[in-house]
Amino acid sequence: MLSKFRFLHFSATLSSSSPRKKPSIPQIVSFTAKFGSRMGYATSSGSSSKLLFRQLFEKDSSTYTYLLADASHPDKPALLVDPVDKTVDRDITLVKELGLKLIYAINTHVHADHVTGTGLLKSKVPGVKSIISKASNAKADLFVEHGDKICFGDLFLEVRATPGHTQGCVTYVTGDGPNQPQPRMAFTGDALLIRGCGRTDFQGGSSEQLYNSVHSQIFTMPKDTFLYPAHDYKGFSASTVGEETLHNPRLTKDKMYQDMTKII
Repeated sequence: MLSKFRFLHFSATLSSSSPRKKPSIPQIVSFTAKFGSRMGYATSSGSSSKLLFRQLFEKDSSTYTYLLADASHPDKPALLVDPVDKTVDRDITLVKELGLKLIYAINTHVHADHVTGTGLLKSKVPGVKSIISKASNAKADLFVEHGDKICFGDLFLEVRATPGHTQGCVTYVTGDGPNQPQPRMAFTGDALLIRGCGRTDFQGGSSEQLYNSVHSQIFTMPKDTFLYPAHDYKGFSASTVGEETLHNPRLTKDKMYQDMTKII
């Protein structure tokens, strides 16, 4: 079955160096797409779509950046999740080497531990649009909310609101359906780390809200869903919903949010 969904497209471009422009009235565009992939560079049965995936690392802030692209689409459209300013040139070089067209630079939230690379990417790669959640109250070209879809080629990411670390945190999840990447992949930002979670004592954080966000929006996905955080400080690169529901010491006990402020 084909999956039909909608996404808002804006024409305004915003930057920190110029006054904020009033966006034009958004157009709601309907898409019908087929997808398929797993981790890395693969296809699933019954579909010719192919997801290209790379996990990149910035050592100073221990930040992961993720490159995703629809490698079977004629334009090979790509996006970067949580780019860092220090590694923008590396990311651009990789995009060119793989023959991709970068169209989006998206953030899971406003980062306090590093400078996002979206501004530099926009200045060095014509046509790139920045994306962040509307709740973040940050500047970007496109703003997303819970339930929105970010499309690149015949693939898309679903937006799930996961506030708690900050009020604007979102998790981006590969689509659900018979012709979409399986197992699913979730890019959790700082809401959920491997065997941990982001701190909640600043930027409008809330331990109770974070607990509820993770349990309602992430732990409800299939247990084989791959989890990719924005940071890791212990040498891990990925986990799964099944692993974290069993072994995450900060988020596995019932109503642990009552004690989370003591350990986050």
